[in-house]
Amino acid sequence: MTTTAREDRKPGPRTATPDPGAAVAPPVKLRKRPALVVIAVVITALGCLLGAWAWSATTNTEEVLAARHTIHRGEVITSGDIERIRISGDPALTPLPASAYDHVVGRRAALDISAGGLLTTDSTSGAPMPPHGQSIVGISLTPAQTPALPMHGGDKVRIIVTPGDNGSGAVGTPQFTSAEVVDTALDETTGNTVVNVLVPYADAGVLAARAATGHVALVLDSEVH
Repeated sequence: MTTTAREDRKPGPRTATPDPGAAVAPPVKLRKRPALVVIAVVITALGCLLGAWAWSATTNTEEVLAARHTIHRGEVITSGDIERIRISGDPALTPLPASAYDHVVGRRAALDISAGGLLTTDSTSGAPMPPHGQSIVGISLTPAQTPALPMHGGDKVRIIVTPGDNGSGAVGTPQFTSAEVVDTALDETTGNTVVNVLVPYADAGVLAARAATGHVALVLDSEVH
């Protein structure tokens, strides 16, 4: 069949013929920055380490008992003397757990516990007071009869007989009784200091009789004589 020139000129889709002389754009090359890669790796590693440390710090802790303020040896421990705190676990430490709170309250301090110090099994004592064979005598003393220094449980003292109102009493070497302070209290009515002292049972009667006269003085001694 023969086609005419008009039919050859009919509109229709035409296939573009590539131009062999056109330039082809090369692919985009990404610039590598090794320094940024290294920094990213380091930051990631640090994040992992910090996360592990935070997890360990929060999971490897324990709740224990500590002193709110200084507790002196011989003092009865009250609920206001101790508190519960959290510390990191350390095999070298053997503090009392917080669960021992009710057991500790009401016991006596077996040694001086500084403020913030951890309580241990050796910090308290449940021994009866007074111990067997000893007695506690309370002595009311004016400011002139006792040292101005604070006294605490365990302090060594001497209660010395002083002359009476008429000059009678201690002649020559003063008579005295050695004792150990249990605790002290302020008598708000008289302003006197009441010192409870621990003495051998055999000395308790004599000391009580001397203290009743008011003609005694208390001397604070060092631990070593």
